[in-house]
This record gives sequence, structure tokens and C-alpha cells, in this order.
Amino acid sequence: MVMDLCFYKGKKVLVTGHTGFKGSWLCKILVNAGAEVTGYSLTPPTNPNLFEISGIEKDINSVIGDIRDLEKLMDTFKKYKPEIVFHLAAQPIVLEGYKEPAYTYETNVMGTVNILECVRKSSCVKSFLNVTTDKVYQNNEWEWGYRENEKLDGFDPYSNSKSCSEIVTHGYKNSFFADGRTAVSTARAGNVIGGGDFASDRIIPDCIRAAEKKEPIIVRNPHSTRPYQHVLEPLYAYLMIASRQYEDGKYSGYYNVGPDECDCITTGVLVNTFCEKWGDNITWEDKFMGGPHEANFLKLDCSKIKTVFGWKPRWGVKIAIEKTVEWSQCYFKQNNINECMNKQIRSFFEEGE
Repeated sequence: MVMDLCFYKGKKVLVTGHTGFKGSWLCKILVNAGAEVTGYSLTPPTNPNLFEISGIEKDINSVIGDIRDLEKLMDTFKKYKPEIVFHLAAQPIVLEGYKEPAYTYETNVMGTVNILECVRKSSCVKSFLNVTTDKVYQNNEWEWGYRENEKLDGFDPYSNSKSCSEIVTHGYKNSFFADGRTAVSTARAGNVIGGGDFASDRIIPDCIRAAEKKEPIIVRNPHSTRPYQHVLEPLYAYLMIASRQYEDGKYSGYYNVGPDECDCITTGVLVNTFCEKWGDNITWEDKFMGGPHEANFLKLDCSKIKTVFGWKPRWGVKIAIEKTVEWSQCYFKQNNINECMNKQIRSFFEEGE
């Protein structure tokens, strides 16, 4: 299925978490499509960060606020009257969830309650999408992909808080949006990679930092299997789901968004591919440094979104890493980041190659 981004031209769109990695890419796509974009988020979570590097702030209405602040969030809805809401704001790091569990639950659970309260009390929103994670499922370490009807019970505070965010969304959908006035969906995406991710405790940003310093990459768990995909893959799916359910509420639901089987790979294979694409004789070391529990084997069954929408992944993991390296080397060489992002977006959405 080819999605026409012209749908978003002139639409009023709210993106929570717009200063983050995925949020910045999403805002860039929406601005390019001609949408009237409002972002609501804390200040960028890292320094440097994609939000500032891309200069996206000048093209949108940027509201700096905490998703836990219901009053400020409600004021944002009253002022900008969004028709479509993408909820990305979250505490997104597994290890941070162990360090700050209360904050993680407050942000990921009550933040979802707050955004849904704003949608419930507003008459303007026709389409709402809550972006969660593949980690919402009870992880049985089995070798087949999790389906949308599997049990939701993430193990650690981050994963569990996103399971709770899903359940909150289901409750609001059943209780307040059954009349169809607002179409509500959730999207459960796997691990994303791409240019502009400067987060800590993520494998590709760690690879890039080490490569720039010409140091060996430290890999703490090279045998864990994850569904890696370029950031534009789930963003394409989010935009597709939100637009289709805006036009017809029958498309609202719960969707896995992940790569094909061949791109559910171990972290070791991922890092090997990165080293090959980066060049410069970059190497890596297997050095487990201890730490709390993380899943060893995790992948998604994406049959539903493929069947309902005819969706399929466009870039395999090798191309995803190649595009990430391209962006990163452009950044380090101080070349035109906007041009690089626009080129990658055009390539993905228009050419699909």
C-alpha cells in the first residue's frame, strides 16, 4: 500500500514527545507534507539532539511542557485544536526505568491518562494514536513473534508501564469513544535506528560514539535478538493508521509494527553490519557489564497490519544501518542535515528503496 502524504496537508496535528528522536523525525515528515504541527514535550532529552540540529522548531508550534501536567496539556488542546494526535511522549529507556521506576510509571501511565482526558474533553480530535513498544507483551522467550492478542505484561518498569499505557488506552476507547467520534489505536513498534539518535544505553548511538572516537564498541549482550528497523518504518505505519482511521473508524485497533523475519537479528550481527558500513577498521568487544534483566529474545508477528493495510517494511536492516551511517557522517562533517533528512524521507516515502 502506498500512502499519500497529501492527506496531512492543512491538517492540525499534535505530536507529544516532539523533541525526542522519533518525534523530531515525525514532525519533519508532517511539516514537509504541509500539516499544521503542534508539539508538546519536555526540552530535548540529550545534548546534542535532533530537534535542535534539524531546526524543526521554527516550522511548528512548540510547547515545552510535562505530559504529567494536565492543566497545561489541556490549555494546549484548547489553543491549537488538533484533529489528529500522535502520543509519543514517554520515558523510553529500559535501564532508566530501573533507576527511576516511579517517574517512569508517572510519565508513561498517567501521561497517557492525561492525553486521553484531553481527547475526551475536546470535540476536535478525530484520530488518536498511542505509540507503545514491542516490550508490552509478557515475554516467554519463545521463537515466534508476539501477536496483538497475546498477554500484556512487560517484565521491567519501562516495559510494564507501557503495558499499562496500552490497557489505559483500551479502557478509554471502550468507555468514551465507542460512539466513533474519535478513532483510537495503539502501535507497538520494535527497536528503531536512524540518524540523530543520541540516547544513552542504545546500541547504535553507542556504536556511533565509539566510531567517532575511533574506539572499540562495547556490546553488553551480543546474543539478544531484537526486531531492528529504520525509524521511518514505524513512522510511515503511524501516519498510515492515523489517516485511515480518520477517514473510517473501522481501522482503529492495536497493531504490531516490525521488520520481516530476516531483520530480527542479534545485537552482534547488528554491530558487525554497522562496522562494515562505517568502515575505518572499527571493531567491537563482547563485554557484559552486569545490570538488571533484559529480554534475550523478542520479535513481533506483523500479520495484522500487513493484512488490514497491505503494509510491508521497505528498508531491510542493512539499508537502515547504511542510512544511519550516512546521516551520522553528514553530521560529523558538518554538512547540511536538513538536506540529508529530506533526501532520506523522499527516498523512503516516494521511492521505497
